[in-house]
Amino acid sequence: MQKVMIVGGGVGGTTVLKLLSESEVFSIVCMADTNESAEGMLAAKERRIPTVTSWSMGLEWDLDIIFDTTGDPSVYKKIKRDMGEQTILIPGSVALIMTKLFEEKNRLISKLENTSAKMDLILNTTSEGMVVIDHEGFIIMFNDSAERASDTKREDVIGRHIKDFIPSTGLLRVMQTNQKEVNQEITLGNGMELITTRIPLVNADKEIIGAFAVFRNKMEAVQLAEQITDLKEIQTMLQAIIQSSDEAISVVDDQGRGLLINPAYTRITGLTKTQVIGKPASIDIYEGESMHMKVLQTKKPVRGVNMRVGPKHKEVIVNVAPIIVDGYLKGSVGVIHDVSEIQALTHELNRARQIIRTLQAKYSFDDIIGASEEMKLPIEQAKLSARTPATVLLRGESGTGKELFAHAIHNASDRKFNKFVRVNCAAISESLLESELFGYDEGAFTGASRGGKVGFFEEANQGSIFLDEIGELPANIQAKLLRVLQEKEIVRVGGTKPIPINVRVIAATNINLEQAIANGSFREDLYFRLNRMPIFIAPLRKRKEDLRELAEHLINKINQEYGRSIEGITAAAIHKMQIYNWPGNVRELENILGRAIIFMKLNETIIDIHHIPDFIEEIPLKQQEKLLMKPSGYVSGKPLSEIIDQYEAEIIQQAFHTHKGNKTLTAKALGISVRNLYYKMEKLKL
Repeated sequence: MQKVMIVGGGVGGTTVLKLLSESEVFSIVCMADTNESAEGMLAAKERRIPTVTSWSMGLEWDLDIIFDTTGDPSVYKKIKRDMGEQTILIPGSVALIMTKLFEEKNRLISKLENTSAKMDLILNTTSEGMVVIDHEGFIIMFNDSAERASDTKREDVIGRHIKDFIPSTGLLRVMQTNQKEVNQEITLGNGMELITTRIPLVNADKEIIGAFAVFRNKMEAVQLAEQITDLKEIQTMLQAIIQSSDEAISVVDDQGRGLLINPAYTRITGLTKTQVIGKPASIDIYEGESMHMKVLQTKKPVRGVNMRVGPKHKEVIVNVAPIIVDGYLKGSVGVIHDVSEIQALTHELNRARQIIRTLQAKYSFDDIIGASEEMKLPIEQAKLSARTPATVLLRGESGTGKELFAHAIHNASDRKFNKFVRVNCAAISESLLESELFGYDEGAFTGASRGGKVGFFEEANQGSIFLDEIGELPANIQAKLLRVLQEKEIVRVGGTKPIPINVRVIAATNINLEQAIANGSFREDLYFRLNRMPIFIAPLRKRKEDLRELAEHLINKINQEYGRSIEGITAAAIHKMQIYNWPGNVRELENILGRAIIFMKLNETIIDIHHIPDFIEEIPLKQQEKLLMKPSGYVSGKPLSEIIDQYEAEIIQQAFHTHKGNKTLTAKALGISVRNLYYKMEKLKL
């Protein structure tokens, strides 16, 4: 080992000290410097190396090499003069070169360590297991994924021969053949099955220096393959859905560049894939701002934006939504609707609704609400009449549901698949009524349409015609209607040729036809033709037990019309309504409930007594006077029980009026229980 003395404790001497301290060839016997606090002197003391304040004192050791790092020529000359003949003196310039080399060595070592650490990080974080052998077959690398896949610790395999770890290994064969082997099955000694790819390692001189294998657990590989297959199937399915959709669809990435469009998009905008894919999202816009870019900025969807797109300036409505995956914005998808198509569909829908309203019956017997005896009879009569072709006359006050019965009779008959024409005889002027009902020929009168016009009866041929307000027909029309009912044929206005028809007539009236016959405003012979199957529909005041069921049905209907969510009505509100006689019948009930719902607060869901107006104050004056009238006493021809019931009913009605419809106070005033009061009300039909 070479004995060394370093002269100079500055930067150069310190560097040489560190460099030689790491060597097993050199032995530093002392460090010399006139300044005992110099950096090199302190470093030598830390390493337990002797220090001297004069280089001449170090000559006492039998030195092989002296490093002069002072950079002072006079010092160099003195050392050279006094040192032994066998000693080698290395000047400061050479020491400086050694210092540079030492620093470069450390830099390269640090770089190599960083690179190695990065490689280890990459190899250990990959999901694939990796094993590397040298040219002799010994394992030199085994990453974390290899540990998991093989259930083996790294320290148990590093340095072992590959045959000891995997007896059936093909890595040695790969080195011999210099050929890569892909996706090969292999079984470890513990029975674990792997899928591996083997690759030879070749240096710059094309010499085999080893081999490495990449592998994963066979079960994981199978599951991954299944997932990839499923993803491909889903992708194919989504592409098929998008491509076959009649809705125009466009997709952009998170930078607003076009990714995908479908044929419907090209049809509406007139732009092809080559014009859109990879281009900015605003490429298709003629008028308006890009909704794709707005959504990408705000990460919020937009709906129903009017724009003009494409070279034809097509007017469209756009809906755009962001595509967010695992919390990250990946792009946006837009759906474009052609406004002209929407307008055409809306027109067709309105036209269809008009036809349905004019030519079809909307209601069935299921829509007729009422379980009272007063309603059971007319419903049964209507169902019976529906099975026959007989003319039906619906009689009852306004608002009792005569039109509802007409719809139901038609829908329950064998004509239900044919037309149902509704005519309000009171709503058409007398001058037009004849031509509207029976039609007219060309030239029948001034202003007649060319080719004439089909009347309601011809239009309803093979179906049903509903003549509402039949009592309002003028005398001349009554005569023609009588002919239609008798002869089953019509004659158009201005025509002479009779036209046979097969129409089921359903008539309705709220007037007293017998009184009309007596005063000469209605033909008696027509009455007998119409009155073949009369059905009397009871007013609401005679079937108040149906009030709750009717109210609940009407509430559901009003909810749909007004967009409300009222859940029901309280018993107190029903009781309050039962003291009213409902001159407007069900139509008035619907009006009152609709008014109550309109004025209810948004957080209220149940109609209560305070939502219902005070009907007692709305009862006509004559009706109030009748309620307050004293009992009439004995009436000739009436049995005693009926007279007593009438008297009791009047007493209860007066008590109700006095206590403003409050049943509890009424029962207390009469000295009976509330339950007994309800019994009497039901018995007396109050």
